[in-house]
Amino acid sequence: MVNAEIQGRVYPSTAPYLVGREKVREFARAVLSESPLHLDPDAARAAGFADVVAPPTFAVVVQEATLAQLLADPEAGVDFSRVVHGDQRFTYTRPIVAGDELTATLTIAAVKQLGGHSMVTASSAIVDVAGEHVVTAISTLVVRAAEEEDQA
Repeated sequence: MVNAEIQGRVYPSTAPYLVGREKVREFARAVLSESPLHLDPDAARAAGFADVVAPPTFAVVVQEATLAQLLADPEAGVDFSRVVHGDQRFTYTRPIVAGDELTATLTIAAVKQLGGHSMVTASSAIVDVAGEHVVTAISTLVVRAAEEEDQA
């Protein structure tokens, strides 16, 4: 069971993540985006961006480092082998663009116990090199309870 006392915990900011053009293109192809804004620097510049624009769900790439902090925290008590992704949301101030250097800070927004399962809501505030908010990525992780035979 997840330690409910981690609710409200704020983890240190992650190391900077430099958003690369090819990484944006690879991600866009993986999510089947055909938007020229995600693939063509000229189309992105014509639309007013400095370089290709990442698809909205790209923020999970940056968020991953924050969730790794939670999973590695022995006080949290999260057994990764029992984790199921429950929900994902994003709140953007502006799009992520190739060339952005981003850092993220994780806050544990909520820990709830439901029928032996734990639900952890983790909010990752992602900012640019100037400290300006870009996006907040909110994930809810469901940590399934141990099964009877696991407890024996």
